[in-house]
Amino acid sequence: MSNQNPEQIARDKIDARLEEAGWVVQSNNRVDFSAGKGIAVREYQTSVGPADYVLFVNHKPIGVIEAKRDEAGAKLDMAAEQATDYAKAKLKYYNNDSLPFIFECTSKIIYFADLRDPKPRHREIFAFFKPETLEEWLKTDKSLRRRMLDFPELDTTGLRPAQISAVTNLEKSFSDNRPRALIQMATGAGKTFTAITFIYRLLKFAKAKRILFLVDTRNLGEQAEQEFMNFRPNDDNRKFTELYNVQRLTSSYIANESQVCISTIQRLYSILKGEEMDDSAEDTNPNESTWLQQKLKSQEAVPVEYTPKVPIEQFDFIVIDECHCSIYNLWKQVLDYFDAFLIGLTATPDKRTFGFFNENVVS
Repeated sequence: MSNQNPEQIARDKIDARLEEAGWVVQSNNRVDFSAGKGIAVREYQTSVGPADYVLFVNHKPIGVIEAKRDEAGAKLDMAAEQATDYAKAKLKYYNNDSLPFIFECTSKIIYFADLRDPKPRHREIFAFFKPETLEEWLKTDKSLRRRMLDFPELDTTGLRPAQISAVTNLEKSFSDNRPRALIQMATGAGKTFTAITFIYRLLKFAKAKRILFLVDTRNLGEQAEQEFMNFRPNDDNRKFTELYNVQRLTSSYIANESQVCISTIQRLYSILKGEEMDDSAEDTNPNESTWLQQKLKSQEAVPVEYTPKVPIEQFDFIVIDECHCSIYNLWKQVLDYFDAFLIGLTATPDKRTFGFFNENVVS
C-alpha cells in the first residue's frame, strides 16, 4: 500500500512543503501552467532521465529538486550531484540552458544552491523559497553572492581604525561566502555606527533587498532607529532614512517597502508564531524576560513553523546587536528560520558566541 511506502510518504510531505510556499504540484501527465505562477512537476522527463521535480515559473523552467526518502538524509551530498546533472540536462519540449536553482531534500531537510554563485555552495534552508522570490532573483544577471564580490573601496573619512577594520574584514568574509561573522568591539567604540556603515554598503552596492537589525530591548531599538535617522554616508548628502526605508517593528506588520527592519528578537519570535505579544517583554534582555521564562516553563515554547506571510527569504542579512544575549534557547530557531547572512555585534562574547559564529571573528 502506498501509505506504507517510505518514498511515497516522503514525497507527500515534500508536496505539502512545496504547496505551503506557494507552489502548485502537478503530475507530468497533467501539466497545467495556468494553475499558478509556480508549478512543480513530478517526474519530468530530461535528457538524462526523469527529474523528481522540475520547477517552472510563468511557464519557464528554473530549477530542479532531487528528493530522497528520510533515511537517506545523510546521502544528500550524492543527491547534489544528481540534481546538478538534471539542472544541466535538456528538458522534454524545451531547448533550455542550464537551470540555475537546485534543491536536494527529504521530507525533513532541504538543501539549496544557486548555480550562478561563485563556487556554488549547498546550504540548508528551513523551507522552500516562494516562486515569486526565484522569479525576482532571475531578474538580475548576478546573484547576491556574486554581487558581494564587487564592493568598491571603503571611504574611511570619519571612521576610526577599529571601524575600518570591521567593515573591510566583514566584506572580505561576505566575498568568501561565509554565512556567519562576529564583530567584537569595545563598548563605546561605535558598534551601531559601524553596522549602519556596512548596511548602507550592502543596500547600495550588493543590492540587498531587506536587512534585519535585531536588538535586545525596545529602548535599544529606539536608539538604533535614531542612529539610522542621523547617519549621513560619505558619498551622499542625504541622510540614510532619505535614501532607504527604515521600519521599527511595533506590531506583526512588515512593510514590503522596508529595506531595514529594526526589531527585538522577542517580537520576531511572536510574529513567526502568529501570537500576540506582551509588549512589556521588549523592555528587558530576552534571557531575563519573565515572558520568556513563562514560555519555557509552559507548553507554549514550541518550535517555529513555516509562516507564508514571513517567508524564509524575507531578509538577506540579519545584524544581531548584543548577540551574546539573543542567540541561544528559544531565539536560535528564529535565526535558523531565515535564509540570511548573520552578523553578530558584541563587546563581551563567550565560547558559545564564538562557536555560533563558526569562530569567524572579523574584528
